[in-house]
Amino acid sequence: MLRIALFPIRANLILVTQKFEIAWWDAKGTAVALVVVSLWAVSLGGLLTGPLTAWTILVGVPVQTFLYTGLFITAHDAMHGTVAPSWPRLNSFLGSLALGLYALFSFRKLRVSHSAHHSHPGEVGSDPDFNDGKHQGFWGWYGSFLLRYVGFWQIVGMALIFNIFEHVFQVAVANLLVFLVIPSLVSTIQLFYFGTYLPHRGTHINRHHARSNAYGTLVSFLTCYHFGYHLEHHEYPWVPWWHLPTARRQAINLEHLGKSKAERVLHRQSELS
Repeated sequence: MLRIALFPIRANLILVTQKFEIAWWDAKGTAVALVVVSLWAVSLGGLLTGPLTAWTILVGVPVQTFLYTGLFITAHDAMHGTVAPSWPRLNSFLGSLALGLYALFSFRKLRVSHSAHHSHPGEVGSDPDFNDGKHQGFWGWYGSFLLRYVGFWQIVGMALIFNIFEHVFQVAVANLLVFLVIPSLVSTIQLFYFGTYLPHRGTHINRHHARSNAYGTLVSFLTCYHFGYHLEHHEYPWVPWWHLPTARRQAINLEHLGKSKAERVLHRQSELS
């Protein structure tokens, strides 16, 4: 009788523990997103209003480029619902905020396109991120990639913001070009090179038409927020960027268990982190 009576208590304890773990996952994902957005805003504000020197250019441009890339990676995670999994409205809000700050992108439209990318990776005509079959080199693919995603009114909106900064807030044109325009453009190259071109070019033997780089954790983070661990991202899209190194290590260690079991273990581990 005592053992039977303990079963409901144990079940309730497990349920409470799981709820706490999920809440921690939501809080951590939200905190990471807010840190990225805040660092971008503070850095940009300081650079736009500060002096334009060789030192600020050498340090500021790479830092701001990296933070611009972080905005898009944050939005990308939100497309997968991994910023705040239990709070879909907050998740979508943070994704929309990050994409709007990045380049006035529509979160809803980009989420549809990204879903098509995951459903048809490497398929010409079906994968919006893949090359068109004619422009397979870096610059040709990159150019068609930009034309596919950047629209006329988006450019008009960014030009309007540029003029507001210049004429309303009296920000120097040189500062705007160096710290607003250049980092945003360079970040598109960074995202495309490490997150699309390198992972998806050439031939592949897996269903995701993708590969991962062999960078260590620090280099992987600095190059593109672990987006280069691209095969793992396609295999486990529920894993946020900051957990991809762990997913990669576990995937390698669990290969002998078989794919389906490895997926279950990784999914459970991602929920507990």
